[in-house]
Amino acid sequence: MEVGRFFVQPNSEPERKPNRLIHEKSPYLLQHAYNPVDWYPWSQEAFEKAKAENKPIFLSIGYSSCHWCHVMEKECFEDEEVAKLLNAAFVCIKVDREERPDLDASYMAVCQTMGRSCGWPLNVMLTPKMNPFFAASYIPKHSDRGMTGMIDLIPQIMDIWKMRKMDLEIVGADLKSRIEAMEKRTPEKELGKENLQDTSDRLSKDFDPENGGFGWAPKFPRPHSLMFLLRWWKRSGDKTSLDMAEKTLDQMRRGGIFDQLGFGFHRYSTDAQWLVPHFEKMLYDQALLTLAYTEAFQATGTGRYGMAAKEIIQYVTRDLAAPEGGFYSAQDADTEGEEGKFYVWTMDEVLDTLPPADADLATHIFGLKPEGNFAEGQKPNGKNILHFAEPLEDIAPYKGLTLEELISRVHGIREALFEARKKRTAPAIDDKVLTDWNGLMIAALAKAGKVLDETKFVEAAKKTADFLLTQMRNQDGVLYHRFAKGEKAVEGFLDDYAFFAFGLIELYDATFEEKYLRAASDLTKTMISRFWDEKTGGFYFSTTKGESSLPRMKQVYDGAVPSGNSVALQNLLRLSRLTMDQTCEELASKLVKAFSGEVQGAPEAYTWLLAGVDFAVGPSYSVLLVGDLDGKDTAEMVDSLKKLYMPNMVVSVKSPDKAGFGYSKIESKTTAYVCRDQMCLPPTNQTQKMLEQLEINTPAK
Repeated sequence: MEVGRFFVQPNSEPERKPNRLIHEKSPYLLQHAYNPVDWYPWSQEAFEKAKAENKPIFLSIGYSSCHWCHVMEKECFEDEEVAKLLNAAFVCIKVDREERPDLDASYMAVCQTMGRSCGWPLNVMLTPKMNPFFAASYIPKHSDRGMTGMIDLIPQIMDIWKMRKMDLEIVGADLKSRIEAMEKRTPEKELGKENLQDTSDRLSKDFDPENGGFGWAPKFPRPHSLMFLLRWWKRSGDKTSLDMAEKTLDQMRRGGIFDQLGFGFHRYSTDAQWLVPHFEKMLYDQALLTLAYTEAFQATGTGRYGMAAKEIIQYVTRDLAAPEGGFYSAQDADTEGEEGKFYVWTMDEVLDTLPPADADLATHIFGLKPEGNFAEGQKPNGKNILHFAEPLEDIAPYKGLTLEELISRVHGIREALFEARKKRTAPAIDDKVLTDWNGLMIAALAKAGKVLDETKFVEAAKKTADFLLTQMRNQDGVLYHRFAKGEKAVEGFLDDYAFFAFGLIELYDATFEEKYLRAASDLTKTMISRFWDEKTGGFYFSTTKGESSLPRMKQVYDGAVPSGNSVALQNLLRLSRLTMDQTCEELASKLVKAFSGEVQGAPEAYTWLLAGVDFAVGPSYSVLLVGDLDGKDTAEMVDSLKKLYMPNMVVSVKSPDKAGFGYSKIESKTTAYVCRDQMCLPPTNQTQKMLEQLEINTPAK
């Protein structure tokens, strides 16, 4: 049967019947709907069954584009022998981590507290009282190389369960208490300039000067660290920070981590050179990297960064756009059971697709080899990942072409290979729309549209924002987290409010339409009422103690996605300037103090939060333009501001009748009112004077 954009069916005998997951909307859960495992969704029905039958719970958490989730499903959950053992021993529950990030965060904390290597799939065993006692990531069917397989593990667990139930309850209760203790924080002092310097220094020590990026394999893009480095360069004039950001952005765009034909970034590189990716594509990566490349273009004026942002958006709007509005979550890594099959090329495939001269050029620029340009298991496989082996600037003279001629040839080669690739079976799309990730994409589209002067990007941002505002809120203003198959579900978490408000603020900055600023302010007020901790500050991830029975958690670590607290900090600071709401400023200060202790220990892991600290430390600027939005003189001022890389500046435009007391035009011309921190400067109707007041060429230090 076809469900959304996935094809779900039994993988063995046709008489296999679906389990309870067949009634779910999540593509990931539907992928498991024909497993012989008697899966339950996360539900009261499953918990009551566990209690009634005195059975432990086997909880498995994953997501649709996760390669190792697919491997474990094929190896274990589709296997009759393993399924029989699981069904006899456990009540089995499947969770989509993207649909229930609260549960994923809680049980990832369990895994980490147990000192295990944590990732996805995440498999946790619980007592009927919901006390966790075992956690592991991928588990094979058979024991191999020191890893206990399911066939051996399940009987071992059952023996322990029969003989030592109380011990397992004690283990679980102890884990809960340890997690609760870790969640208790004591507010400390504000973070300041010295912490920003320390972060830059630590990133520099972790930087890979040859390949760009931080650390070694596997290597993640970390766009928020790059945006922090751009801010530190803006503040300090430290060219090393700019060089680190540019080197990383250049190497990633040239590497195999970037889809050189269809565009968009894969999730991470398995090697240090950005050549061999883990092939899934996530919406949040596209959004954050679009922001990073757009800011790099703003900061440097380098055209290739603007082009990279446009290419990412081309992929998202072409392949991930949902017809109702918004964007789908992800694209799978696997095709026909093989990771990356859709993306790799043999030499024969390239030669069959291109004319000889273009095939020769493609071989050179993409680093293609008959034996393949990467090896699986250290053995040549004949497969090639397309990447730019050298910068085009270096290749052009060698081939006797001008750079412009080479770029034109490369464009033709890319188009021909892209059209040929379209005939292959494409990786599946996870067709659920998530409010938080769409909030990030709204921000990316709005900022790129403003900076790159692409109206269609701003229109796409508006369409997505309007969809979320109309379809993903109830009459009380409460957001929902997930939309799939025509249904909104799961009350929103902190990230949904923070990320969506971020997108709306960026959309206001691109359009100056008041409704988006009002919506951002309203969402932030709701977020404060639902998630703010009045005792020690900071935002909880969920509204109440989680259904997992684990402690209510706060998140501040900026991982693949920045934390809701980090994004909320910048929202509060920007809204305090845009709406003159002093409460936002006060909460921002309390938020920083709530987390300052842990941030100081490893600041390089909190770079989005520290970008907010950079704003709070100042100088920050507020520019109010009093004039008609469609007026020529207003447009001149707005255009001059759009070109600036000033991440700590907010801009608003108000007509004279709505600007408020004391704000008016000078000589009937659009007039700028510039404030630097708490100091307001004389109004001016001259664009150049306004730019001088912004101290364009003066580092903040």
